[in-house]
Amino acid sequence: MAKTVTQNQLMGEIGETAAKLRFLRMGFQFDARSRLETGIDGIAEVMIEGKPTAQMIAVQVKTTKEGRYAGETDTGFHYLLRSEDLAYWRPSNLPVIIVLYREADETFYWKEIPRGDEVPERRLTFSKRDDVLDRDAGDRIAALTVSKAGFGYYVPPLGGGEEALVNILPVKFPAEVFVSTSPYDTRQANAMLLQEDEPARFDWIIKGGAFWSFHDPRKSVCRTIVEVDQVEAIDTAHLAFHDDVNERNSFSYLLRQTLAHQVRGELSWSKDRSLFYFTARAEYTTRVFKYQASTKQTEAEVVNPVESKRVANAIAFVRHHAFVPRFVSFYDEWHLVVEPSYFFTTNGFTPHTHPDAILAGKKRLDKSASLRGQVIMWHRFLTSLEPRNDDLFAVAATDPRISFGPPPTVDLPTRVPDDVWGSNKKDDVDDDDEFDLLRRA
Repeated sequence: MAKTVTQNQLMGEIGETAAKLRFLRMGFQFDARSRLETGIDGIAEVMIEGKPTAQMIAVQVKTTKEGRYAGETDTGFHYLLRSEDLAYWRPSNLPVIIVLYREADETFYWKEIPRGDEVPERRLTFSKRDDVLDRDAGDRIAALTVSKAGFGYYVPPLGGGEEALVNILPVKFPAEVFVSTSPYDTRQANAMLLQEDEPARFDWIIKGGAFWSFHDPRKSVCRTIVEVDQVEAIDTAHLAFHDDVNERNSFSYLLRQTLAHQVRGELSWSKDRSLFYFTARAEYTTRVFKYQASTKQTEAEVVNPVESKRVANAIAFVRHHAFVPRFVSFYDEWHLVVEPSYFFTTNGFTPHTHPDAILAGKKRLDKSASLRGQVIMWHRFLTSLEPRNDDLFAVAATDPRISFGPPPTVDLPTRVPDDVWGSNKKDDVDDDDEFDLLRRA
């Protein structure tokens, strides 16, 4: 019996060839895989002005000769992924995109495939305006290779596409650190301070019997937990840039303790979440922080009770702006890495018992403008707590403090498009959806 090639095989080859040609015209390299492939037809490599970059994207091509896609209208359509394909793509170490090619009208559309441990959406929604595979999509596809993890990440610029903001704040600390010996461990010292008549303060650390603080313990309630005659001031740089990584880690913890002292009354610390969050002023009450943004005076609702539209007179939760702090040293400088986040309570004070679902829902809505604004807001907030030279009544003006410079900017040769910066998930999540997620948690 004569050998035959099926129509499906022909269409598959036509689609892969057409997709390869499309990528080449967009300025990408495209290498087709062998016939042993089981869900990835080729690898596209980003090139900049003809120079390969070793930044790869896995591509799966789905081809149809004619006909309409599911739910197709003049503006978009849906496409249902196969479960076995998703199971194959999810652990990929490369970003994976699916390309839909229809031979009848020579149309190409593309979408990133959700990956990771979260339950992915099988149904993808395509926009005929935004998801066309052409030269205009090149930057968006290339942006999938940009890492969004690590000590700092780029917050894409607004408008021009030239300047990016980095979520790190340079730290300036006092020139001296006061050190002494202490007969107590941290738990014992905390208990002693809480028993004193003077206000307790915790901007210090005790490690192996050694006490460190930027303030002189002889002039505060901390005199009760140190050997007063052993107190001396040493150069901060000796500890901040010590050769021993354990010493630098201890210094990082001292910075965090000092920051907590400086923001007391304004921010609260969540030990479970390891983050600072804006403190509510009263139950179920909005709190607003006004500050100078990049070009104008603005304000943000940093504590916000969220009502449900489906349950009358019900507060689903209270959302607090928050950030995860990390103090890190780069060469001869220290920086505060600001990772914007949110904290959730039931009434402004009681931590919510199931915050993960609403946190995930909220972060899906955060685009580059929101992240950029939050980094700027946190810088403005931290600097707003610094005493002014003209404030004659600022008692804390004589207290040694750490201060923060503005987040640095980086000139990027190409813009990271806003719509591919965050997770490629549904954008139609609102507060009611978050409330439903809570009820199912």
